[in-house]
Amino acid sequence: MELLDKLTILADAAKYDAACTSSGARRGHRAGMIGCTSSSVAGCCHTFSADGRCVTLLKVLLSNDCSYECKYCVNRRSSDTRRATFEPRELAELTIGFYRRNYIEGLFLSSAVLGSPDRTTERMIEALRILREEYRFNGYIHAKAIPGTSSELVTRLGLLADRLSVNIELPSEEALRSLAPNKTKRAILAPMKQIRDEVIESKEELVRHRSAPRFAPAGQATQLIVGASGESDRHILSLTESLYERYRLKRVFYSAYVPVVENTLLPALDTKPPLLREHRLYQADWLLRFYGFRADELLDESRPDFDPRLDPKCCWALRHPEFFPVEVNRADYETLLRVPGMGVVSARRVLVARRTGPLHADDLRKLGVVMKRAQYFLTCSGRLATPMRLSYAGVLGCLLAVERASLHVEQGEQLSLFA
Repeated sequence: MELLDKLTILADAAKYDAACTSSGARRGHRAGMIGCTSSSVAGCCHTFSADGRCVTLLKVLLSNDCSYECKYCVNRRSSDTRRATFEPRELAELTIGFYRRNYIEGLFLSSAVLGSPDRTTERMIEALRILREEYRFNGYIHAKAIPGTSSELVTRLGLLADRLSVNIELPSEEALRSLAPNKTKRAILAPMKQIRDEVIESKEELVRHRSAPRFAPAGQATQLIVGASGESDRHILSLTESLYERYRLKRVFYSAYVPVVENTLLPALDTKPPLLREHRLYQADWLLRFYGFRADELLDESRPDFDPRLDPKCCWALRHPEFFPVEVNRADYETLLRVPGMGVVSARRVLVARRTGPLHADDLRKLGVVMKRAQYFLTCSGRLATPMRLSYAGVLGCLLAVERASLHVEQGEQLSLFA
């Protein structure tokens, strides 16, 4: 098989991994310019660095010839799909070739289980070794650690990659047993625990010896499929919170289930991907990571799922009228973060700006506060930011109108992939 054919097959097979997001741009070759994002350069996608830069990565599988039978996966053993496998040197040469042409700045490497987890990981390690040692590639590499891989191979992989990730995919052990019979909870969590411990040990060793090898310096991440099994949003969010606390994950990615195979255990093929539900989970995830919320604050037994009409922060605010209104000239940082329409940046700006004098509603707009949402939940020097006092139903109606405008969809309509 030609190398370009392999790239086309294995780049397409990697598109369901949500750890990177493609921009969808299609700019072809232009005279006097370097780089290309046309569809002929398969596998190029974009992600963002810690300092906000957009980084282009080659996102590809080592192989899609899987020996597992995960019911939801297009690459499962029984699937009638074209198979391809890169040789380690082929993949290394392809990556360095793209890098030299300025197509990419790094590599995102995953793989189906080619025979066994150890055999697959050995081939991934060899490809990364060639890149790092023979080609002296110093760019970003994100590698997938396959559940069931031996601890020695996970260590070797982590010393070559900047970030590792182990995909949980299904949010419960019961779903794993029914939809992914070759995977177990223990096999998934064991490498996550190992990566956490080795990252900590590596940082401690670097304090003592600056030349010590770095193990996955960008940490680890995981992915959860949303909608393939029947777990509630509360179950998924509680799992997310536990993963952040126990395994020190950098990110949990959510992937709306895309019907790629017909099976009675899975949602019907004519259903749309639950993209709006995925969107709400990402918003809630942000509240956990940066806003000081807990999962049991956002959802409980009486409300196990998010209201798709409103973002989770507005839902929480409407259910806790005793917390509001918040006085912006006296509230601390943590309290300001709980106001809908108030973000991390705008809350810090408020703290700085009020040192010079009391703030008014017009001042908050200039500081970046989204007053379309925030006006119902705060006061400025004792005065309500909105001139009228609305009932619960009135506030809800106003917020729903703002939310529909921000999503560009009518109530109950499926969110577009590109919204």
